[in-house]
Amino acid sequence: MSELTVATRYAKSLIDLAKEQNALEAVKGDMALFVQTLKASAEFQAVLRNPIIAHGKKKSILHAIFGEKVSKVTLSFFDIMVNKGRGELLFPTGVEFVNQYNVLKNIINAKLVSAAPLSEANLTTIKAEVAKITGGSVVLNTSIDPDLIGGFVLTVGDRQIDTSVANDLKIIKKEFAQRVTK
Repeated sequence: MSELTVATRYAKSLIDLAKEQNALEAVKGDMALFVQTLKASAEFQAVLRNPIIAHGKKKSILHAIFGEKVSKVTLSFFDIMVNKGRGELLFPTGVEFVNQYNVLKNIINAKLVSAAPLSEANLTTIKAEVAKITGGSVVLNTSIDPDLIGGFVLTVGDRQIDTSVANDLKIIKKEFAQRVTK
């Protein structure tokens, strides 16, 4: 069974447990913190994945880092996963938990890359349009890429809208090349 499949099942179980304990929002915050921490530390990920490191050592590391910062539900979940020898699945389970939470709460993550910073009014308009189309609450992550020359690239799920000048130039170049070769 693939790592993603197993992580998805554990994430679903954690969501169900958090709902049962009326701690869904707290656990979501905990898992977001956990994922962010592990993304920033490849060494920490390596420790959790290493089968040679004793379960007790992994648990003590998790308690030292997250003991005062996360809920008891999350800490218990960490302990159960490590005791079952599934420490290597904690990170993908955390990522999948956040994804499933977003689906459950109808939160849409969108990525906007623009050639120059956009005004707040433009960002608000884009968020509103994406929300209208998707019917969800939109979290818009923005970044700047001067190589686009002008315009922007908006990615929502597996869909992408590319209004960049760089893309237009690439299309024109391709069309020109096809006409020349005919």
